Amino acid sequence: MTDSAHPPAASALRQRKQALREDILGRRAALERAEHSRLSHAITASLLNLPEFERARYVLAYLSFGSEFDTGELVSALRARSCVLVLPRIDLTRRRLTLHRVHDPELDTVLGVWGIREPDPQRCPLADVAEIDAVLVPGVAFTKRGERLGYGGGFYDSLIREWPSHAPLIAPAFELQVVEDLPFGADDQPIDGVVTEAHTYRRGVL
Repeated sequence: MTDSAHPPAASALRQRKQALREDILGRRAALERAEHSRLSHAITASLLNLPEFERARYVLAYLSFGSEFDTGELVSALRARSCVLVLPRIDLTRRRLTLHRVHDPELDTVLGVWGIREPDPQRCPLADVAEIDAVLVPGVAFTKRGERLGYGGGFYDSLIREWPSHAPLIAPAFELQVVEDLPFGADDQPIDGVVTEAHTYRRGVL
């Protein structure tokens, strides 16, 4: 049974999620630029050393915005490894993400929804989901158990729910984004691991 079956409970869940988002996003935004860069570099190094990314040839990543972990160094390293880069594009009309192969993020992306750079569909063909070996998942907060709190749009929850492949779902995050518990509803989707500057957390391994 989904949360929508009980409107008061669903409303309370949304309020708890929003309160946690505001707290974590405020703390993330407060990171000094040098510290943000240092932590992003450490997370990138850990991600690149994960077996899932060492052997990956097709990687679904994303281009960071705002105070998110900076994906720039990771994307450059993956391309240097000759990985095929796949990036998401928000389809607001259909309330879903479309996935596109991107050769050059500088040339082949445009400003999209909410100012996030995303693939230009005129230049970037749709990706074959079955070929994707690893997935980089954004988010606001996570638990060590793999529970995830996103930004509220539900785009990644929908993607994960329908994901047909066995590609691992890994979230890069600052340690300050890892919490003991978070509001988690029936429609929310867990991920396989969280990589921070200090630890690598894997679902089912605590």
